[in-house]
Amino acid sequence: MKLEFYAPLWGSDHMPFEEFLDKACENGFSGVEMPFPREFLSESERVKRVHLIKSRGLKLITQHYETVTPDFTQYKKELKSRMLDILATEPICVNSQTGLDFFEFEQSLELIDLLDDMSQQSGIPIYHETHRGRFNFAAHVCAKFVKARPNILQTADFSHFCCVAGNLLEQQQHNLEIILPTIRLIHSRVGFSEGPQVPDPKAPEYQPEVKTHLTWWLEILKQAKTRGCESFPITTEFGPPPLYANYSV
Repeated sequence: MKLEFYAPLWGSDHMPFEEFLDKACENGFSGVEMPFPREFLSESERVKRVHLIKSRGLKLITQHYETVTPDFTQYKKELKSRMLDILATEPICVNSQTGLDFFEFEQSLELIDLLDDMSQQSGIPIYHETHRGRFNFAAHVCAKFVKARPNILQTADFSHFCCVAGNLLEQQQHNLEIILPTIRLIHSRVGFSEGPQVPDPKAPEYQPEVKTHLTWWLEILKQAKTRGCESFPITTEFGPPPLYANYSV
């Protein structure tokens, strides 16, 4: 099974876009993972960026994070509208930060079902990133959704689980066993009990965290290989907070 590594725009959005793409090519990445927020990019700029990505032979994973309105009815409407724009970029998959952690369980299921329908209609997989503030913000909560929707597909960013739980999930192996088979994309970000990102994964004091995350990732890859996957995407997400206020257009 081939591992395909993707460069995230997150942490590199301070540099000119073409420079970011050139660096991704120079460093041997299979593709890039990035959002196309309406607030910062026009439709013409979105089309231009997609063209630049494909002209370099890079693959694209498109992110969704922008829908944050607390009104559920409006959220669902906006999510569908934004997702139509995202699917128009024709990525290999969509990585979606879906819902809000305070929505009711049944409301979150509505959003999961909506995106599943859109995925089926478009033929483009939509993966739900395990992320703070979203429906699957904690391991024990995420496991409940998997039980309710066994066919759900997700992105593993378990650094958020560690931050929420305040530990390395030592007592939640049973929940991880439920979640791991749903993972189709890895964000290789190492979290710890105090936050979603260790200051330096090479530092000796954070080796227990690195080892734990590697164990999870290797099990995900083992299961993918057993399913017969020919390749598996990994986004090397690690860096400073995004400079959305200065997003270059």
